[in-house]
Amino acid sequence: MNQRQLKKEWNSLVRSEKAFLEKAFRKREAGWQKKIEQYVPDKLEETLNKTFCKAFELIFEKGTDIIEKTYDREKKEQGYKIDQYAANLKNNAQSVKVFGKKAFGSKAFNTVISAVEGIGMGVLGMGIPDVPLFLSVILKSIYELALTYGFSYDTEEEQLFILKLIETSMLHGDELLQANTSVDNWIVSGIQFSEEKKEQMEKTSYALSKELLYLKFVQGMPVVGVLGGVSDVVYQKKIADYASLKYKKRFLNQELL
Repeated sequence: MNQRQLKKEWNSLVRSEKAFLEKAFRKREAGWQKKIEQYVPDKLEETLNKTFCKAFELIFEKGTDIIEKTYDREKKEQGYKIDQYAANLKNNAQSVKVFGKKAFGSKAFNTVISAVEGIGMGVLGMGIPDVPLFLSVILKSIYELALTYGFSYDTEEEQLFILKLIETSMLHGDELLQANTSVDNWIVSGIQFSEEKKEQMEKTSYALSKELLYLKFVQGMPVVGVLGGVSDVVYQKKIADYASLKYKKRFLNQELL
């Protein structure tokens, strides 16, 4: 591929990553979250944490086939090969940019799905029962991003990477920077994560439950729960944005070697 254009894409990616990290570094809470803090049951975070963990286990073990029914995996794999061939043949800027354009389109479509799912559950007052659907939409989005950039998602190593992406996107402060460095080291230098899949699943579930505690509490209230449902869209997009950056980094790093 056009090495000059690949380097330009890399530099643009670095700027986008910096902007993401700067925005996510400081945790921001809405005023209403402080007001409802006293009403949230003490054990809700623990319950939410366990629900996320069980949902991950279920989806990884039995749910991937169901998620794949929502898109044509073979077509996406063939699409990547065609795009890669075209990029090598044409060797121009447009052929390199096509991967990012397809990733953006995929993210946008899955954000719409998340909006319908989250707001619908919010209107019905379903917070914790929404978790498996919420994770399914997130994983669908990540799976499609992986295929767009020529990567798989059904091995232990790839699932560990996905879990690490989700956890990192939920962190703030020094924890965010440390986790992001770990992800980059895996991508660029091949330095393995210190966690096993089971441990990472627990860490990712904890990060999600901690970040979404108040929102899922509100989502469990009929009608007003739409506020919590809207959060599904916000966080699904945040996770997908971070995952898109890292899959693009994997792709560019691979092509620049």
